[in-house]
Amino acid sequence: MAKKSVRSLRCPICRKIVLQSEAEYPFCSERCRTIDLGKWASGGYVISSPLNDPESGDSSYPNEHVKKPN
Repeated sequence: MAKKSVRSLRCPICRKIVLQSEAEYPFCSERCRTIDLGKWASGGYVISSPLNDPESGDSSYPNEHVKKPN
């Protein structure tokens, strides 16, 4: 008998296993969803800015990564 694959992951707040079919997915509960939202609102999570491209001529980019012509 073939076993049906069920997609699941762990709640990012409490680490409880959550099935994709559950209403609060990817969280296990409304409480964990609200905690996560509060972390975003208070600045607890941040999205980092990308490194500057050396092709753009930005002087703040580390020079050791730039290949020099022969």
